[in-house]
Amino acid sequence: MLPTERFNHFISQNDLFSHHDRVLAAVSGGMDSVLMAHLFKAAGFNFGIAHCNFQLRGKDADADQQFVQELAGQLNVPFHTINFDTRAYAADKKISIQMAARDLRYPWFQQISQQSGYAYIALAHHQNDGIETILLNLTRGTGIAGMHGILPKNGKLVRPLLFLNREEIADIIESNGLAYVEDSSNSSSKYARNKLRLEVIPKLKELNPALEETFEHNLEHFRNLEILLEDKLGELRKELFEQHGNEIHLSIDAVKKLHPQQLLLFGLLQEFGFNEATVKDMTLSLDKHSGRFFESDTHTIVLDRQQLILIEKGQEAIAEIKIEQMTTEARYGNYQLNILHDDSPLIIKDNPMAASIDTELLIHPLTIRAWQQSDHFYPLGMKTKKKLSDFFIGKKVPVHEKKQIPLLVNGNGDIIWIGGYRPDERYKVSAKTKKVTIFELVNLKI
Repeated sequence: MLPTERFNHFISQNDLFSHHDRVLAAVSGGMDSVLMAHLFKAAGFNFGIAHCNFQLRGKDADADQQFVQELAGQLNVPFHTINFDTRAYAADKKISIQMAARDLRYPWFQQISQQSGYAYIALAHHQNDGIETILLNLTRGTGIAGMHGILPKNGKLVRPLLFLNREEIADIIESNGLAYVEDSSNSSSKYARNKLRLEVIPKLKELNPALEETFEHNLEHFRNLEILLEDKLGELRKELFEQHGNEIHLSIDAVKKLHPQQLLLFGLLQEFGFNEATVKDMTLSLDKHSGRFFESDTHTIVLDRQQLILIEKGQEAIAEIKIEQMTTEARYGNYQLNILHDDSPLIIKDNPMAASIDTELLIHPLTIRAWQQSDHFYPLGMKTKKKLSDFFIGKKVPVHEKKQIPLLVNGNGDIIWIGGYRPDERYKVSAKTKKVTIFELVNLKI
């Protein structure tokens, strides 16, 4: 008899799906997926079958495809199939055949689900697959997430056979006389997973014949630990993440108090693409000089004096804009620049967001741009030039904010005004000034 009751219990216990849901069962033709299809039928679920022909084994692959189509007919359920040129895809993407097959099948499963109204996609992983996954993760390096093995449910993906091990599946297939096809590549040890299955796990079972049961208990512990960790990280995000516009600030003093520091900081930053090596480097740099950058594919973290500043890439610098003689306003990043003209030599004092400039000294078009490494100017009140990098250090401007500060640049390349800070001595209003141009910055984010 089929273990239909255990099947139903596992589905209910893990809240995989209900009898009201349509489920797409991925069936290769091997004993695992064939048993899953028969259990779906015996339990009365509304399901269809999907089969991928990766065209890796010639006529054998075509025979598998034909077998699964006939199985779908026998079970009287919808059948979906596709042929992939897996070798060509792997060569084009410069990835392994196994990775190529994964990249091809999952998007197709999703596509069929959307087109045909399937709520979930069922995969025929069992307990031994979970053991193999953990061992693979351990050999390659993993965090806690890599220790929980294969989850029964992950979004739309469900795995209703995880209550069975490989030997149980073989016994059920044999005792019920169920036909299946054998993939010859499963007997080859050239793939890492097969090497574990054929060579490593049998040795481990010599040490512990109840290996699957032991691992299942371990998996439950690891999953519970992961839940505890996620709860802790959720609390820390509320406590440590301070939103400042498009930035997230983390107090360095608070980060130093984290324990275990590297594990928790990695957990906080993992969603932004940072790997463990980068986070380790970050924790070792917390007491060093500010200004260091740490990058993921999508984000940058700046080590400032008292905080870590997290910025999404592409927000560090803003494209320059040109200011023509008749322009009266312009937008630069989060700022609006208003330009006024006055015939009297009006001098604006004590307002860093505005500057009075001698009109006759302006060479159009002017430019508003971000700071560059070689920039220098003559700060108002000084007769000698100063590097902007030194000026910013003196003003304690965080490194990442330098590229967001608008610089007003004359047509000859001179910096006229560091917006929000100080104008240039050479362009100030003097007794000889006949006409004044007033530049005013308005921060639109305030």
